Amino acid sequence: MSLKQEPEKRKRKSNFSRRGFLQGVGITSGVLTTGVLETEAEAQSSAKVAGPGEVPITLQINGRPYKTSVEPRTTLLDALRHRLDLTAAKRVCDRGTCGACTIIVDGKVMYSCSVLAIDAQGRQIQTLEGLAQNGKPHAVSRAFVANDAQQCGYCTPGFVMAAKGFLDRNPNPTYEEVKSGLGGNLCRCGTYMGVRKAVLDAAKEMKGAKNA
Repeated sequence: MSLKQEPEKRKRKSNFSRRGFLQGVGITSGVLTTGVLETEAEAQSSAKVAGPGEVPITLQINGRPYKTSVEPRTTLLDALRHRLDLTAAKRVCDRGTCGACTIIVDGKVMYSCSVLAIDAQGRQIQTLEGLAQNGKPHAVSRAFVANDAQQCGYCTPGFVMAAKGFLDRNPNPTYEEVKSGLGGNLCRCGTYMGVRKAVLDAAKEMKGAKNA
């Protein structure tokens, strides 16, 4: 073999290897892509689909199970009011801005109009109906009455639940902390002064009291 032929042979071999590598990558990529798509398709087909009709659900509300059936799009607020006859939470704005539908879920204050009923399964839900203990109104409820912290009443259940959740987290608040802590609830009648005073009074009564 001449010296002239040797570089040409190496060049041909190099070109072939490069083409083979690129072709191999192309084929391999295609196989991987197909495999990923097939895996995703299998996962989607095996996933449990709820609806579009009504599906049975069980909700844990105020310490007891409630069974009903709802469409998957049904909010927790609508399930409470229209299926379970728990009507304390009010539908006012239905946009998660006014707080009239406030409840407590797993210890957290939430707007029930912004939670799907089907997603609330397995969680501990507390509504105004469940605050009384042994027929005795909760300290927050009593304080609202004593301080005239309600007028038309539409916002009152939400305020009571928001106040209860707030005091669970902050049992000894200042006036400014109460004002900030209840900022997610609106009162169109303007009873904010009474509400804040009620929360401060309830905090005093609840100190050291069991199930207050």
